[in-house]
Amino acid sequence: MNTVKVGQKGFTLIELMLTVVVIGILAAIAIPQYGDYVTRAKLQEGTSNLANGRVGMERFFQDNRTYVGGPCPATTANFTYACSGLSTTNYLITATGTGSIFDFSYTIDQANNKATTAARAGWGSTANPCWQVRKGGSC
Repeated sequence: MNTVKVGQKGFTLIELMLTVVVIGILAAIAIPQYGDYVTRAKLQEGTSNLANGRVGMERFFQDNRTYVGGPCPATTANFTYACSGLSTTNYLITATGTGSIFDFSYTIDQANNKATTAARAGWGSTANPCWQVRKGGSC
């Protein structure tokens, strides 16, 4: 004959199942949010280097009165950079994502015109004249 003693400690199967369900719901919400957070951090690297690249180009122009031969940002872990249209009055710096952010691309020119030329679906439209770094298209 099995009897339950008063004061016996432990969890019932229902309590354990509810705990697992609650943890599963929290994980289903948190994991996608974390992924978006990591993507935003990587995008910040690209836009920051573009802004620094513009400063470098302007500094070069002050010394040489031309953008030809100006410094282009170096490739980083998440972006490759290309400088095109270099002339005495114009330049265009393009940052293209690599790895997990291959579907993002940003540009900046001599007039400080910023553009998103490619973005992941759901992260905005390329029609906005800015660098879109948040889901939903905010700049």
